[in-house]
Amino acid sequence: MGLLNQGWIYDSLLHNGDKDKPVKYKESHGATHIYLGGGLLFYLIPYLMKSKTCVCLGSGGGFVPRMMTAAHWDLKELDVFIDGNYGTTFVVDAKNGVNGEPDWDEESYFVETFQPKVIEALTDDAYYNFFLRNNIEIDFLHIDAGHSYEQVELDFELYSERLSENGIISIHDTDEKYFNSLIVPKGEKFDDMSGPSKLIKKITEEDKWEVFNFFDFKDKTALPMSTGTTLVQRKK
Repeated sequence: MGLLNQGWIYDSLLHNGDKDKPVKYKESHGATHIYLGGGLLFYLIPYLMKSKTCVCLGSGGGFVPRMMTAAHWDLKELDVFIDGNYGTTFVVDAKNGVNGEPDWDEESYFVETFQPKVIEALTDDAYYNFFLRNNIEIDFLHIDAGHSYEQVELDFELYSERLSENGIISIHDTDEKYFNSLIVPKGEKFDDMSGPSKLIKKITEEDKWEVFNFFDFKDKTALPMSTGTTLVQRKK
């Protein structure tokens, strides 16, 4: 017997309550229809760090915020938070088709089951007109919205200002090897995804942040490889 409830994982974290409705974009986290891959990071961080406020910039099929909310549910069962609350997961997505079209709406399985607080806006608009105005402190931030260097840098610079004392940031699509080795059919164009990796190089050189890369690239493997996730925390 393992620690993980395979039935719950299969039905709700990797599928939309139906074996014929798998969660979209989970492969970029190295996950399959039965394997969580890097998704475990997005459960483990809020669970271990007791992160009350989690923010996900960009959503895809909602894989990352599902994991964040699952951690909140388990923390609630343990009565971890003295004030009776058990955490909030915010999802910020303009749903404008950039870097993939989200496949959920207010009546989707993802929203009805996990009940994230959805902010349908560009990330900078959401920052100034919601997070800043409401003085919201972020314990765990996931950056996976626009992938140009300018957009990723802007998201990082803005939202890192709202980070709590022990807050953690995860940045997706940071593994250069994954994208450099990707084979694209002749005549097709692959969008530039270099922004996240360039940002990691910049903040590593600044020496203000602890940086840890989770890269699982291999030349050949039976499971899909993640596109790379990097964890960042402000140095003490």
